[in-house]
Amino acid sequence: MHEMSLAENMLQLIEEAASEQKFTQVKTVWLEVGQLACVEKESLRFYFDVVTHDSIAQQARLEIIEIAGQGLCNQCHQAVLIASHYEACPHCGSYALQITQGDGMQIKELEVE
Repeated sequence: MHEMSLAENMLQLIEEAASEQKFTQVKTVWLEVGQLACVEKESLRFYFDVVTHDSIAQQARLEIIEIAGQGLCNQCHQAVLIASHYEACPHCGSYALQITQGDGMQIKELEVE
């Protein structure tokens, strides 16, 4: 259910940008979501529609761009793609992976009027 608070935070950021940049309607939101961010994308889409009702982003399309998970192995120092937390390094088998990409979420772009 944390997707609802994520959607509310997105709307707050959009409204702040609208206030600063003087736009009146959002048509499309491009959102980067990391594969390791623990976000249920369909749930986020649902709550985005709910929280944007009667707002500047009402009926805006939410385009989700999935960002692959990447890590750096502290044992063999190889950069690796990872699909989940606590995965072993495919090169040496170590579980000492430091996540370097794919665990966040950010609004990449807005299409506005």
